[in-house]
Amino acid sequence: MAKQPAGTPAVPLDVAQVDAVVRAANIFLRVAAQSVAEVEDIVTTPQLRVLVLIATRGPQNLGAVAVELGVHPSNATRTCDRLVHAGLIERGEDSQDRRLSRLVLSAEGRQLVEQVMSHRRGAVAAVMEHLTAEMRTSLVAAMDAFAQASGETETEDGRFALTLHR
Repeated sequence: MAKQPAGTPAVPLDVAQVDAVVRAANIFLRVAAQSVAEVEDIVTTPQLRVLVLIATRGPQNLGAVAVELGVHPSNATRTCDRLVHAGLIERGEDSQDRRLSRLVLSAEGRQLVEQVMSHRRGAVAAVMEHLTAEMRTSLVAAMDAFAQASGETETEDGRFALTLHR
């Protein structure tokens, strides 16, 4: 759980507040699942996770992919080999360590990720249209604060990094 900033009084969590966030998270999960279903004939869920990882965090090596997926490096290698074979990612040399492979999205991989993200944005926008402008402003501020509290930060190149606070 995130630590309170210095000088901030600890306020106990209200169960109803936590439940409200969990309900919203369930909606986000359904949106994500529907966007995955749209491309399930092209990629598996772990393969899509790799594509989104590269799209949001930039080029990756196999070790980083294995850590992100929570799998053995050999599983990450097989997943990435299939993505290379499908023409969705390209493998190149890492400029700082030639022993490492650098995985980047191909144009087709970028297009697939954009299709999925476009679906998600559209589904979220459809829900947000039912909110007043004031509620949207509050929601955006709350979601930004939630993402920040989780440790997600935007990097200088506009990508995101996540380090969950425990």
